Amino acid sequence: MALLQLDEEQIKTWTRAQKDQWWLDNVYRGDMAQLTWRSGITGFLLGGILASTALYILAKTGIGIGVGLTSVLLSFAMFRSMSTAGIAKDFTVLENNATQSIATSAGYVMAPLGAGLTAYMVMTGHVLPWWQMVVWLIVVSITGVLLAFPMKRRFINEDQLPFPEGRACGVVLDSLYTGGAEVGLFKARLLYVSAAVTAAWELLVMDGWQRLIQFKILRMNAWAGLQEPWTLHEHLDDYYYAFLAKANLAAPRILGTDIRQLGLRFSLDFAMLGIGGLMGVAVATSVLIGAIVNLVILAPVMIEHGDIVARTLANGHVVPISRAEIVNQWSIWWGVSMMVVGAMAGLLAKPELFTKAFKSMGSIARSKEPRSDVLEHIEVPLWVSWIGVPVFSILGAWATHEFFGVPWLLSLVSLPLIFILTVICTNSMALTSWMPIGAVAKITQFSVGMVDRVNPASNLLPATMTAQISMNAASLLSDIKPGYMLGGKPRHQVWGHVIGIVSGAIFSVPLFFLLFLRPDASGVVDATRIMSDAFPMPAALQWRGVAEIIAKGFHGAPHTAVMAAAIAAVVALLMEMARIFTKGRFPLSAVSVGLGVVLPFDSCVAMWIGAMGFWILGRIYRAPGTQGHKIWVEGAEPICAGLISAAALMGICDALINVFLT
Repeated sequence: MALLQLDEEQIKTWTRAQKDQWWLDNVYRGDMAQLTWRSGITGFLLGGILASTALYILAKTGIGIGVGLTSVLLSFAMFRSMSTAGIAKDFTVLENNATQSIATSAGYVMAPLGAGLTAYMVMTGHVLPWWQMVVWLIVVSITGVLLAFPMKRRFINEDQLPFPEGRACGVVLDSLYTGGAEVGLFKARLLYVSAAVTAAWELLVMDGWQRLIQFKILRMNAWAGLQEPWTLHEHLDDYYYAFLAKANLAAPRILGTDIRQLGLRFSLDFAMLGIGGLMGVAVATSVLIGAIVNLVILAPVMIEHGDIVARTLANGHVVPISRAEIVNQWSIWWGVSMMVVGAMAGLLAKPELFTKAFKSMGSIARSKEPRSDVLEHIEVPLWVSWIGVPVFSILGAWATHEFFGVPWLLSLVSLPLIFILTVICTNSMALTSWMPIGAVAKITQFSVGMVDRVNPASNLLPATMTAQISMNAASLLSDIKPGYMLGGKPRHQVWGHVIGIVSGAIFSVPLFFLLFLRPDASGVVDATRIMSDAFPMPAALQWRGVAEIIAKGFHGAPHTAVMAAAIAAVVALLMEMARIFTKGRFPLSAVSVGLGVVLPFDSCVAMWIGAMGFWILGRIYRAPGTQGHKIWVEGAEPICAGLISAAALMGICDALINVFLT
């Protein structure tokens, strides 16, 4: 059915009391199941699994993926199938929406693990106990939820702001449960098929899975004498180098440097294909350009110049030149410069976000609750925020001081910034579905870092707290939007968000330790080993780069790296100005170019292939109504979700199998 909504005139002229009464009379479905035991448990488990996959992808690419549509389709298909089989009743549309709220919330909680927290551990060498990570993540994330309550009544009830991502989710949910079931089942099948194909490929290339199958199940090491399991090579160029070795030929070089040292490799990574399909061809091309400029052009020149060299450690161990060394010794300076300047220029180029934010802050402060609140029985009482925000803010400051050693003063000084930056992020989310989290975090990082330049935690942790609170507040309001459209109870969605926070924290933190913080042979956990070629942690690299610039400027960096950073800043500014003057038609993104600098080359290539593949298929099957259009255009998002989720889950299981078999 058509979703009911107020027209522009009613939004402008009606009071909030009138709008609330209209919503209660025409939209609210008070008798429909919403946050039930089964929707809560389904959301908790599904959210934990999807948060784990999001952490895996964030560690590989530095990109946060949304899990809302994936959770909606999976929940719909699962309960529709069980209903058809007579095993369980079908989900109501509001139960699915509650599950989606929980899963989406869980997917956001793990973000600091792939960014600020990792940067802190790498820089200080201090590994937090797991329970401290869980407590800190939950306290900070709940602060964002509490901060969102007063904003909800203003942005959603009164101003009826669009929140495009939330609205799209509401439209999908409505179509699934009011006549579009076949479309939903078709998209779910696309997700399952792409996931099955991905899982089959990953099974053949991952040594953990093959070690389990060949050595533990088939016992091939006993009767076939295998020392290592047989697998296909995920890096397809391995076959090329094997051919060169047999033919007694040397590998190609650029200015005398072996291309393998430069990291110029190619792999069939299904997760990266899916990420590319979601990011689009313009962004993927920007990422690939950054990788090519860095590794094909600049790195060979700097190696020849002597600014990138093999290092000898104190124990005499020689660290050879590799992609990671290229990034750490030289490229990180201009890559971070591109990302930070691009993000800040992109934010400052939207002055309406600031003007609307300050108008919103004024209107929130001036707004009065109607004397008779018709939604009092289903809304979260405002006193919960008035008490909860100060209490949880102080708890967050205490945890930041106690766990990370950030001075009390700096923890508390950052708190006033949080409200301002949260309103900016929420306004941006409401109007564009884009949250400038990176940019607002850097505002806090530079502001606090100027006060304490010695302790990296002093700028990393308050900035991480700002980013996490802003993200949770804005994402909660975006999640409430579809519930508002469909007639859901606001209290249930808020509780769902809190459930998701707990789910995301208790699933992602143990996984973080298992994947990235395993003890070595002597039982020591080395924080510097968190980053690797398999998991380069690009977001954490950016946070670390900014923290190092704050702490010691460019002292110790090669002169050419400082020049490259300055040139990159100018280029980033020019690129963002070109995007502004061409009204978005200029295709390249400075932030994406900078991301390509710190990502592995094979990931950049795979993302570009995925993006280009879906773009070409979209051009071929552009006619709506055709089967090709349904699969490759309308079904692009669930296909990509299947590629990403299956590859991430198989990769996580492979790492865990290797841990337990070892």
